[in-house]
Formats: sequence, C-alpha cells, structure tokens
Amino acid sequence: MINDYILQSRKICKSYRQDGVVTDVLHGIDFAIKRGEFCSIMGPSGCGKSTLLHILGLMLTANSADELAIDGVNTLGLNQSQRTRIRRDKIGFVFQRFNLIDVLTAEDNLKLALKLKGKSSTNHVLELLELVGISDKARHKPHQMSIGEQQRLAIARAVIHQPAILLADEPTGNLDSGNAERVMDLLRYYHKQFNQTIIMVTHNPDLARQADRLICMKDGRIVA
Repeated sequence: MINDYILQSRKICKSYRQDGVVTDVLHGIDFAIKRGEFCSIMGPSGCGKSTLLHILGLMLTANSADELAIDGVNTLGLNQSQRTRIRRDKIGFVFQRFNLIDVLTAEDNLKLALKLKGKSSTNHVLELLELVGISDKARHKPHQMSIGEQQRLAIARAVIHQPAILLADEPTGNLDSGNAERVMDLLRYYHKQFNQTIIMVTHNPDLARQADRLICMKDGRIVA
C-alpha cells in the first residue's frame, strides 16, 4: 500500500552552539505533507522556517528527531552517502539566490543537472525551457538574463529530474511583484499538471495563501 504522505517528520529539534552559547532554533516540530500537496510555510525572520526546510531536504541534520521519512524511507539511520542519494533522486531545490552556474548557458545548466542525476536528454532540456518561457534564452548565461528569467531557470533545473518533493526557499524574495506572480504561476502549473508536491517558504502572505495549506511558525514552533 502506498503511503498517502510523501514526507513525515516527528519531534525535530535543532540548536546551534557558538562560543559556548546554545541557541535553540526548532522545538520538537511535527510536519507531514501528502503526495501532490502544495504547502506554504510563513513566519517572521529567525523563526526557523528555512532551517526546517533544509532539514526536511537533508541539507542540514537535526540535533534530534523521532522520524524523518521521505517517500517511505526513514532517513534518520542513513549515512551521508545514502542521504546524498535520497536528496539527489527525490528532492528538487529552488533557492532565493538561484545558485545557477554563471559560466554555463541556460541550456547547459539544465544538461549538467540531468548529468548529475545520471540522465541525458537534450530534447527534454529544450522542452523544459519552452515550458518555463525562456527557450529564446537557451544560449544565454545567467548574468545575461533578467532576475525573473534566472528564477524560472532555477525552477526548471529543480524539476528536470521529476523529484518526489520540490522545496522552495523564498523563491520570490528577490523578485518584483510581476515576476513573483509569474514564478507562482509556474509553481502552481507544476503542482496541478504533474501533481508535484511542493513545500514553499515565503514572507508574502498573498502568495502563501495560494497554496493548498498554510503553516505558520513562530519562535521555532508551528503555531497554526
């Protein structure tokens, strides 16, 4: 039987120690998301929402947790190589700062992403550039593209291997309102057209409400 939940976590705690001082960031977070669900996470700066997203995406490790299962695999007992494999195969990331490779063209950024997944399909790359509306920029490098175009390229790179979960950390944070709406239109399209599971962190309440479910955080806890 297929589990309705693509991601389940229980009692996630995270703290940092610096100069002998311990700062608690997450306090026993329980979080689950169903397959094909679009969930947004809101909260003030410093509330722990990005830290939570990075732990869910296996980019950070919790200090303690009772469970962190991704697509039926409990990741808590995995070694670093196994965690990397889950992250590579199951998760797509969209960051506020794009993290594109500036010496490569848009097309080559996507080809490299495919190669890292052990795949190769030039046709798929061109189709995806068309889908996100930047096929005319295929031979442009990121610095030759607008901010909005760069973010759409970053989304294309994140979904090119059809991940089980798409994690988006403030994907509209550097965009004006027009480009922010275009990015949200693209995320909603993937959600509806491909039943893409999405977890998005955002400060924008208007964009957050466009998701299936809105989670609010404060002081390292889910409050609503």
